[in-house]
Amino acid sequence: MHYFIAGIIGLVSGLASGLFGVGGGIVMVPAMVLLLSPPIRDIKQAIGTSLVVIIPTALMGSFKHFQQGNVEWRTALALAPLAIAGSYLGAWLTAHLAPDQLKRAFGGFIILVGVRLLFFK
Repeated sequence: MHYFIAGIIGLVSGLASGLFGVGGGIVMVPAMVLLLSPPIRDIKQAIGTSLVVIIPTALMGSFKHFQQGNVEWRTALALAPLAIAGSYLGAWLTAHLAPDQLKRAFGGFIILVGVRLLFFK
């Protein structure tokens, strides 16, 4: 049964990824923590699992957006190096945070982004 639920989470996450440029953190991580425990043991495992899944998701979404002319390559190339470094640093930091601290930080981040998108330009 959890494979069916995982598939639905993947579908919703892929749709959000292609439509909004989000999916792993915003959709997959909370859904796995809430609906797939077990086999997902905590938020750290949900984050790691979503990062593996986001690779093919990002490739497909990137390809389709490239076909539609929606990729600004100079900006992408400027973003990539420090995004890679930041990703490494963020993954390293998970080893130094308790799962409950990470869950609270993640929830606060989502709330701040949501408020910003809803009420500010």
